[in-house]
Amino acid sequence: MLELIDSHCHLDFADFNPDRLKVLARAKAKGVTHFLVPGIGVHNWQAVLTLASQHQGVYAALGIHPYFLADFDDSHLQLLDDYLATAKNVVAVGEFGLDKMADFPFEQQLQICQQQLLLAKQHHLPVILHCRKAHNELIQLLQQAKLPRGGVLHGFSGSRELGMQYIKLGFKLGIGGVITYPRAAKTRQAVSELPLTSLLLETDSPDMPISGYQGGRNEPANITEVLQTLTKLRQEPEELIAKTSVSSFFELFLS
Repeated sequence: MLELIDSHCHLDFADFNPDRLKVLARAKAKGVTHFLVPGIGVHNWQAVLTLASQHQGVYAALGIHPYFLADFDDSHLQLLDDYLATAKNVVAVGEFGLDKMADFPFEQQLQICQQQLLLAKQHHLPVILHCRKAHNELIQLLQQAKLPRGGVLHGFSGSRELGMQYIKLGFKLGIGGVITYPRAAKTRQAVSELPLTSLLLETDSPDMPISGYQGGRNEPANITEVLQTLTKLRQEPEELIAKTSVSSFFELFLS
């Protein structure tokens, strides 16, 4: 059986409360050995840390997502700094970033994103980034930040050219369910051409369901569907893609 890693899944979400252990068991039965669970705001950091402390192979990231800034104040950044300094099993800062669809002033998003990039630099951690309709601004922030350990652009759904812009800044690209949709022609073409060493597999569970399961709950076991699709698009051996993705994950988050 191939070893696989889900580099982005929200296992702490309430969607998994009824059967979280079964969800983990189904994923492990399909070869998933590691799970990275990103925090999205002060309200769920402790749940993410608890999950990582209770389950072998589960790792935490902590960040302030642009969707969850309604109650933001500067004390949250200080608390994040404290957690990054002391919490166990935290391997990245994230999920955070920029989103022009979020109901929060974009100028303030820029400031909060910049401050989290600074924390990642101070704590020598990679980042997990979310971005919608703000890639030019995010790339500019990253060029200024000069992060020592780079990170991953989660939920990549762009062109080859966009992907290469992040890769040249030392970033990996999170590849998930979007590539299982035939209509995502631009992204499917991009992932067939981008460097394999820059691609990480992810599900974004319980969100981003794979094609054919729209409206249903996504879960880490479905990482095999992402792998199979990527194998077809790249016309490379499944074993090579799985092994390279695992190596890239360890290099980025656990080295």
